[in-house]
Amino acid sequence: MDKDLIVKGNLILTDDILYNSYLTIKEGKVSAISSIKPTSEELKASKFIDATDKIIFPGVIDAHVHCYSSIEEGFGNATRSAAAGGVTTIIEMPYDADKLICTSELFEAKKNLIENETYVDVAMLATIAPKNGLDQVPLLAEAGACGFKVSLFNTHPVRFPKIEEGELFNAFHKIRDTGRPVGVHAETDSIVTKFIEKNIANGNDPLSHCKSRPKVAESTAVLTVLELAHYSRVKLHLYHCTFPRVFELIEYYKENNLDVTAETCTHYLTLSEEDMKVLKAKGKINPPLRTEKDKEGLWNQLSQGKIDMVTSDHAPWLLEQKQNENIFDNSSGAPGVEVLFHLLYSEGVHKNRITIQQLAKLLSENPAKRFGLGHRKGKIQVGYDADFIIIDPNITWEIDESKMHTSSEWSPYNSKEVNGKILNTFVRGQEVYNGEIAVNKGVGEFVHAKFD
Repeated sequence: MDKDLIVKGNLILTDDILYNSYLTIKEGKVSAISSIKPTSEELKASKFIDATDKIIFPGVIDAHVHCYSSIEEGFGNATRSAAAGGVTTIIEMPYDADKLICTSELFEAKKNLIENETYVDVAMLATIAPKNGLDQVPLLAEAGACGFKVSLFNTHPVRFPKIEEGELFNAFHKIRDTGRPVGVHAETDSIVTKFIEKNIANGNDPLSHCKSRPKVAESTAVLTVLELAHYSRVKLHLYHCTFPRVFELIEYYKENNLDVTAETCTHYLTLSEEDMKVLKAKGKINPPLRTEKDKEGLWNQLSQGKIDMVTSDHAPWLLEQKQNENIFDNSSGAPGVEVLFHLLYSEGVHKNRITIQQLAKLLSENPAKRFGLGHRKGKIQVGYDADFIIIDPNITWEIDESKMHTSSEWSPYNSKEVNGKILNTFVRGQEVYNGEIAVNKGVGEFVHAKFD
């Protein structure tokens, strides 16, 4: 009858909310969910947390995290930041500062860092090298990769290259046979290149970055990979989609039985190109911030269930890489894993744009299903990992970049007021955050993806 932990609170389940009910955890797994108070003997045999009227929310899965694009960040800083933000599993991108994670040897070497460096659990994507990299695909899948990521834009020829369309089509067939999804950074390289040429002379105007990556660059790339997926029948995922028309195109393919999911990011839901005047290079993200109208359109699509998940696209560049006067001389991306839940809860649930159960699907259940983690992650359910967070919905506070846990030491959301605050984060039943980091690094585990 020994129980490791019993928590009382409002449990957010897949199809229900159990108010002031009891969550029992044993050996890192959920062992019972009940609205009936445990006996005095059961309570004595356990640690008991009384979170009456607090929200018990499934651990967040951030499906878009870059731990090593900025080498100073690493697994340690990124997962510490995740723990403070209620993210109990991150999905790590395969683009490191100096290399592509495109072979089973590189994948295993990176995976081995997890057991010594992390504060939360980690799943990992792999990628393919331009030309002659397809023989590694089945080996990477066997090593536990939760999917593959590729790009139609040449961010960097070594660390983040474009995969040409013909090679991509071949890769889609090879990846299809593993049962893993392939995710795409969808911007048409030739269009962006031309528009950068047109706008680079005006680089002292931060809006030049937004003008250099027009919507048509995104939508044409999205259509290209949708068609490649249609003919190859691979499972497709589209990263960081920024405006409603993209999701309308995706909806058409879903209606025609393509297995495709898509995400947007916190910054496209909370910021717009108008913020570039104040944020400057801190708002430089690829694809760029769009209009206020686009932002509101994304919220409407979220409420209608037309967006599968929301991610942070955590890219924590040091401040020195965001201080050049010319917008084009700065790195692209922003830290975000620590504020993913807080922003979506405050702007979404608190403002009645989406329900808390919709939020649970967007941040937990859907990413777990898509990336092969749904056998143990993504919901509060008996037999699943006891990953959950405790939230006080009545606390109003301001984001303070000086108190965040990432190496970047800045945030585009600094001083923003938010409603609802995470009090505790648990990973497999172990408290990793309680207002401060509550464990030493090394408690995180690699999550081996599993597909039917």
